[in-house]
Amino acid sequence: MKNWNEQEIRGDFPIFGRSGPLIYLNNAATAQRPACVLEAERSFYENCNANPLRG
Repeated sequence: MKNWNEQEIRGDFPIFGRSGPLIYLNNAATAQRPACVLEAERSFYENCNANPLRG
């Protein structure tokens, strides 16, 4: 199994860049996303999102 660098992985998640204490109560409906996923979602909504069967 690959050795994981916790600080490197944490750097991928914007929420960990905030100052001050962090309290995060996880549940099955939500999860933090890495910055690359947030960027891909933003790009999709800006450039590709459309209602099916309309136009």
